[in-house]
Order: sequence, then structure tokens, then C-alpha cells
Amino acid sequence: MTCENKATSDVRENLPSALRRLTTADEVESTVGLPASAVMLKQISALDEGCRTVLARCPIAAFGYRDADGTSRTTFIGGTPGFVRVHSPTRISFSLPEPGDPHGPVSFFFLLPGVGEILRVNGSVAARKGAETTVDIAEAYVHCAQAVLRSRLWQPPAPAESVAPATPGAPAASAAEFADDGPLRRPGVAEFLAAAPFLALSTWDGSGGSDTSPRGDRQEVARILDGRTLVVPDRKGNKRADTLHNLLADDRLSFAALVPGRTGVLHVRGRGAITDDPALLETMALRGMPPHLALLIDVEHAEVTGSDAVARSRLWTPGAHVDRGTVPDLMALAGEHLAAGSAAAEGGPPAFLLKAVGAIPGMARLLRLVMNRAYRSGLRKEGYEDVEPGAGGGRRRGFLRRLPADDGGTGAGATERPLREVRIAEVRRETPSAVTLVLEDAGKDLEPFDFRPGQFFTLVADIDGRPVRRAYSASSAPGSARLEVTVKHVEGGRFSTHVHRSLRAGDRLAVRGPSGSFHTGPQLPDAPDAPDAPDAPDEIVLVAAGSGVTPMMSMIRSRLAVRQGRDRIALLYSSRSADEIIFADELTRLAKDNPDRLTVTHVLTSLDGRLDADGVRRWVTGLSPARYAHYYTCGPGPLMDAVQGVLTGLGVPDELVHQERYTSGADTQAVAATAPQEMTVEEDGRPVGTVVVEPGQTLLDAGLAAGLPMPYSCTVGNCGDCMVRLRAGEITQNEPNCLTPQQRADGYVLTCVGCPLSKVTLDIADQ
Repeated sequence: MTCENKATSDVRENLPSALRRLTTADEVESTVGLPASAVMLKQISALDEGCRTVLARCPIAAFGYRDADGTSRTTFIGGTPGFVRVHSPTRISFSLPEPGDPHGPVSFFFLLPGVGEILRVNGSVAARKGAETTVDIAEAYVHCAQAVLRSRLWQPPAPAESVAPATPGAPAASAAEFADDGPLRRPGVAEFLAAAPFLALSTWDGSGGSDTSPRGDRQEVARILDGRTLVVPDRKGNKRADTLHNLLADDRLSFAALVPGRTGVLHVRGRGAITDDPALLETMALRGMPPHLALLIDVEHAEVTGSDAVARSRLWTPGAHVDRGTVPDLMALAGEHLAAGSAAAEGGPPAFLLKAVGAIPGMARLLRLVMNRAYRSGLRKEGYEDVEPGAGGGRRRGFLRRLPADDGGTGAGATERPLREVRIAEVRRETPSAVTLVLEDAGKDLEPFDFRPGQFFTLVADIDGRPVRRAYSASSAPGSARLEVTVKHVEGGRFSTHVHRSLRAGDRLAVRGPSGSFHTGPQLPDAPDAPDAPDAPDEIVLVAAGSGVTPMMSMIRSRLAVRQGRDRIALLYSSRSADEIIFADELTRLAKDNPDRLTVTHVLTSLDGRLDADGVRRWVTGLSPARYAHYYTCGPGPLMDAVQGVLTGLGVPDELVHQERYTSGADTQAVAATAPQEMTVEEDGRPVGTVVVEPGQTLLDAGLAAGLPMPYSCTVGNCGDCMVRLRAGEITQNEPNCLTPQQRADGYVLTCVGCPLSKVTLDIADQ
């Protein structure tokens, strides 16, 4: 045991009653001191242009709030730049993807990747509608960069294999050392704390105010003393001491901790106290310099969870840092706020003088240099080494080491493909249970949607603050500036219910695709009726049930659009009743206008009974299809199995039979691990990278967030493009999905719907 570990162990034996507590403001201020008047004058009561620019560029924020029952919570919100909507200088709104219902005072700090300073905003909840939370702003100000600098938050993250275990020699208890069974013994908590250098800490005062402030340290920012007690060093700062004063009035607190390179968040809540116990402070000394105070936290709840906000923000991937010039230098912004505060205060620096000084050319750059020197000097006095503050304004030289450039998807620089933002041009009712969404580009330039008839697109919608993805076949012909997808309502289906009840013309979605191998090729009128032209068969035979007709409709529309085509199309379509026939009128019209090319046969199960193998056989033999006709079937599994059996019995070669199995993969939640698990990705047996998969996170999401070159397309278990071989470990995945029984037997898994139950190794080349 090291000397530091022994000191911590000795202190731990006497916890918690033996440690001295500070209980009055005088005691706190005698240690911390009083803040300079300039520190208090830089608060503004409404968002100015600089603040609004920061919010427009910011992809993530820490958010502290309390539920109606008074439970304290801190979390990270956002995921994309501009996630906060600014309605006025004193009102904002955002999506809170949690079951918690915020009430009363709330607080934020907004992080710009690559920037040291932080924008803090405090206010109170004005309204809550679904996941949308509206907040009235009381104050905003710029927080110094010390917490970010101490934690090295924006430095390239440590290798993943060094993240999970506790830091050797650190003055903290490991999970194995706990003598009691407290909340810190929950899966993954101790390991996360051992690697977490940064957290957002939320407290509340006794007069309706809230504060969420950053805490950062070179090693772990919160150290375990026993199974339910944490200690957080309170090193020298700007002397505002909001957290310390709040805890004197209300000891309830919460925090959310980050580990650079990981997309999970540790959520902790409990009660806090302030101590200046010298023996405890000495265990947290850096180069002989202990912190002046520490926070003791009696932990009531601790849990590691995956975070959509952190994952979608891509905070530690190449290119994530904000570009210079797109946001104001936050220290210059703080100077503007100081000038504004001085104008409204008595006894402060003359506002006109501050504004005049700020307007001098090059003054912002000079202020940055002065602050960098102050940061460097102050942090070195606290015992920190190798402090390089940098410019604090984005991707430039300084405390940020530039991450490797994107390598085009061949290595660790690979990033997720961009989504295509679209707007809903029209919502068209097809049947009582099916609607067609007509989509077009959200921008001014309407680009065509190119795909093969029969392929599908993945739609992404924000539902209750979380991105939800579902795959739907295109029902329109390719090449148009408008894409049509037809959605049938599924009882209990989250996405389809959202489409039918909530979406209107003008709303926006995102799409990815096209995906899938279930398609016909381009129509070639002169192609011979022979197997050497498989992409353009002269005759296609289609069997569909319910919404399985949607890819067939794309095939029919695109082929009949070729006026001189000499092909034949036969459709057997099973529906529950006449009013549930999707595209009924158009199918009737197309068959009437093209009697030599299209025939449509309807089966109504409410009248005719379920379509079975005998019915399929009678229909197919009655067609007398050409020898090299291609067969396409889409619908429930029993129907497709019946069609396959009939065609096999008739001697139709397998290469002429195509099936599309609809799945509801994302509707069925797989049983995920309750603890973080390590995933190693290989390519032909060669290690590519290692990443931690958080509880509830998929293998694909974890790999993409870490910049690993993961293959994928639809992201919902329908296309098979993300199929990889599981070399070691155990996973669970959503069912049903597109894997065949043989692929499962051969050890293949789908990363987009798979979650690890243990440490796993995947080979992305062995597909």
C-alpha cells in the first residue's frame, strides 16, 4: 500500500463522524476568501448576442434540476449543435429525454468541445409539455477554464483498455475494499469513478436558486472512501463558492461524471458536507499542495448509464472541436458582460472605460494571453504540471492537442454517415391504418432520391427527446425529388404511433439510406428473357400481405413508368378487408391502363380466409410464368415460408426468389447488460480498437462513437450490413431481425441491435 493509500485508509476507518465539518458562511469565507467585485458583476440577466451564438454552436450541456418530489438530478442534454431553442433573451426550451419532471429552479453549463471556458445559465422551469422543457432565464455568465484544464477534458482520451480498471496507486478505495454494501458497489460505478476526471455538480440554495458547476481534477475527480461515501477536492477558484454556500442551506446534491472517450455517464445523488480535515486533504495533495477544502458526499444513488447526448455529440471524435471564428472568445464575452454589469452597478469599474478598452484592436487577443498566463500560474501553484491553457476558442494551438484527421473510414478516424434532413411535404391517408409520408429535402435545393425499387430508408424522429429509428420501404419510384414511405400503424409501436398521431406537413425528420438487397434493377426493355440478365427480368411475380405491398408498389410504379416496356407484372395481394387495401384505387387504375403488363389479384382474409400454400400454388400455376421470371415476396413469416415452399416444389431456382422480412427490431428491447462491457474490434484478426460499451448501448453505437470503422446501413436490424462475426464473449440482440438460422449458427451477430453481456471481441472483416 502506498503512503497516500494508507493515509486514506486510516481516515476511512473513522468516517464519517470523525471529520470536521464547516457549517457557517464565515467558516467557508475564512478559507476561500471573498470574490472580487468584478467576478460578481459579470452576470447578465438575459442572453446577449454572444450567448446566443454559443448556444447555437453548443452540442451538449450539463443540466441540474429537481423532480416534483424534490429528488435532485444532474444529467447531460443535447446531442447536436443548437439543440437549445432560444425564444427570447430570457426564455429557452429543449428536450429532456428522461422520465424526471423538472420543477422550480434549474441550472446549466454549456460545453463547447475544445474550449476551456463554460457558459453557465440559471433559471426556473416555466412550462413542460411532453419532453419539451421551457425555462425562464434569471442569469448567465462565463465560468473560467480551470475545471476543464485540470481534467484535460479535451485532450485525446486515454486508450480504452486503461479506462475501465481503477487507477493504480490512487488514494481511493476499490470496490473490493468496501466493507459495506453501499450504492458505490453497483456494477461499473467504482471503475467509472477511478477514470472520471470531470463532473457537473448541482446544488440549490434556500431562496429558490440553483447552481450547476464544473469540477475537474488530474486524476479521479471524486474519490471513494467507502461503499457510500465520496470525497471531491475543492481547489482554488474564483471564490464565488456557490456550491459551498448552497450546501450550507440545503445539503441535497447530485452530479453527473464523464470519462473522456466514453459515452456513458455516472449519475450520483446524495447529501453533501464541507470539510477542512487536514489528514483527508493531505491524501489529495498534488506535489505537496492539498486542496483548501473538500466535499464529503453521502451517496444515496449511483448508476452508470449510456447517454444519447454524449454519444450523439461525438465529443472526442476527430473534428468535434469548434472551429476558430465560429464562436466568440469566451473571455472576451466575459469582458462584455462585465461592462454591462458595471453599467448597472454602483461602485464598479466605469462601464464606458471597460467598453473602450474592449474596443481597442487586439485587446481580445491580449486578454486571452493574460488569462492563459493566469491559468498556468494558478494551476501550477496548486500542484498541476504540464498546463498549456491555449486560446480557449476552439481548434487552435494551446492546451488542446489536435486529434488525428479523419482517415476516410479506414481506421480510428471513421465517423458516422450524415443523416439527410427532410421535411414532410404531405401526409396522405391510404387506409384507416396506413398513411404515406411525402418527404423532400429540408433545404432550398431539392435533390432527387436515388435508390433501387424495393429498397428501404431508415427514418429518424425525435420522440420524447430521444432519436428513434425505424426502417420503411420506399413506395415511390426512384429519381424523384420527393420520397414516399407508407407507414401502417402498429398497436404499441412507438414510431408508427408518432407518425399517425403527431406528424404533420412541415414537420422535419432525418433519413438514412437507401438500404437492402430486396430490389429490382433498372428496367431494360430490350433485355433478353434469360438468366444472364438477372437485374432486369422481363417478368416479375409479386406476393404481398398488408404493408408488405409498399416495396412492390415502388417496383410497379418504376417499371410501368417505362412506356415501351415489354415486361409482365403479376401481384397477389392479401389484405384483411377491402378498406385495408393500401393503394387500392391506384392499383385498380394501373391494371386498367396497362392490361398487358399488370395483373392484380386480391385476397381478403376476412372473406376468403388466410392465404395459404394451396392458394399460392393455384395462383402461380395459373399465371404460367416464364422460365426465368423473378419472384418477390414481402409479408408475415408464415406467408413467405409458404411461398418459398410452393416455389421450391415447382422447381424455381433459389436465385430467382427474393424475400423481404419486415422486423420490428427496435420495438423489442433486448435484455442489456447492467454494467459497462469492453468491446474489442478486429479486422481479419488484427486489432482495430477497444471501446467500453455502456449499459443500454448497442455495439454499433459504441463503435461509431469511438470512431471505429464499423460497417452498417439501416441501424435497425433489417439490412444485415452491420453483420460481423462474434469471436469471443456473449451478446443479446433484439428479435426478430434479418439474420438467417445459418448465419446465427456460424456465429454472426448484428451490431446495430446487439448489446454485450460480457467482454466481447468482434471481427468486422469476417462478414
